[in-house]
Amino acid sequence: MRTPTFSKGGVHPKDMKEISKDKPIELMPMPSELLVSLSQHLGAPAKATKAKGDTVTRGEKIGVAAGFISADVHSPVSGKITDIRPVMLASGVCCDAYVIQPDVQQPDWPTERYDWKAQTEEELLAEIKDFGIVGMGGATFPAHVKLSIPKDKTVEALVVNGVECEPYLTADYRVMLEQGKEAMEGAMIAAKITRAKRIIVGIEANKPDCVAHLNDIIAKNNLPIEVMMLKMKYPQGDEKQLLKATIGREIPSGKLPLDVGAVVCNMGTCRAIYEAIVFHKPLVERIVSVTGECIANPKNILAPIGTKVGDIIQYCGGFKEQPYKLISGGPMMGFAFSSMDTPICKGSSGLLSLPKQPEHRQSPCLNCGKCVAACPIGLEPARLYRYIIHGDYALAMSNSLMDCKECGCCAFSCPAQLPLVQAMKTGKKLGRKKK
Repeated sequence: MRTPTFSKGGVHPKDMKEISKDKPIELMPMPSELLVSLSQHLGAPAKATKAKGDTVTRGEKIGVAAGFISADVHSPVSGKITDIRPVMLASGVCCDAYVIQPDVQQPDWPTERYDWKAQTEEELLAEIKDFGIVGMGGATFPAHVKLSIPKDKTVEALVVNGVECEPYLTADYRVMLEQGKEAMEGAMIAAKITRAKRIIVGIEANKPDCVAHLNDIIAKNNLPIEVMMLKMKYPQGDEKQLLKATIGREIPSGKLPLDVGAVVCNMGTCRAIYEAIVFHKPLVERIVSVTGECIANPKNILAPIGTKVGDIIQYCGGFKEQPYKLISGGPMMGFAFSSMDTPICKGSSGLLSLPKQPEHRQSPCLNCGKCVAACPIGLEPARLYRYIIHGDYALAMSNSLMDCKECGCCAFSCPAQLPLVQAMKTGKKLGRKKK
């Protein structure tokens, strides 16, 4: 069977998914305290609508979007707000968060189904906004913004991202196996909103059971969805690479998928859209892969947004050895953090506890070209690195620095162990300030 992929660059890190891929989704017991931040999405933090001492009910809106690129925040539990204080998220973002003490008894989620087929695209889009749905793959872009299609644009393909190419992570894998029918219905809802002519699900070849399972669901329910098995290559889960692999179109520099007639929606996002539209359930919990060599009992858990990392680690049996590094997300693009009080957010797809790796001494650039060969965008990372470390940010920006996806392929390939990704991030930040 031909397995398409993107043509330029990419790397093949060991996927390490065997640690947690066979662990079914478990509902985590309610923690004694939640830290629900007001910044769980790309864009402006939500504005708080509650005060210290207020009581909240499960699913109640407690933060309203503060701009076009923003999203509402809802309470994951019924309980009392004991404080509102600043917290630092795993990404390094500092923002205000509600400290919520859950009630002992929590109400069940409603089971009444709503008929989305009878609703208009505008009504469905308004509900997605109202229930705070964002991209669940890590970018956390507000879903109502992504699915808002201008009248002069046409969506030829809605591409559902089931790639999950980051090593270790298995949250989307378990969604496809255990909640595939719901995710496919969510994809149908997204397709109706965007008026997409085709629906394609992209899945890498290391998940043949997901391909077979979704094909079975599609056939039994006569859904107009095609599943495409893709070659294993990182970072195929990125929008640019995924569209190149699935529909053969390349997004020009500075453009969006919509500019080539496509919309990309993560598998977990499709599941969240399904719950929001069919059951009117806001995004207040998510599936997290708790994995890595140092965790005692790796699991895929369904946890309330705002659960502290320490409570999650304790539920998974603690550490069997002291981890060298804790990462939120995957090892290639995730964020290292240290505090066990760090709360999970809407984009927290994984929680990794990793041992110390063999140390390699950093050396001067060898001009070997491996970073150039690995870059999926076609940049010259070593040259950009030299510009940045010498403070020539304007020159780096003029050489397409802003096109860098920070995927880590260059650093992964570098025999000199240069901190290429960190330099790109710094260069972008300082380059924007210099403008």
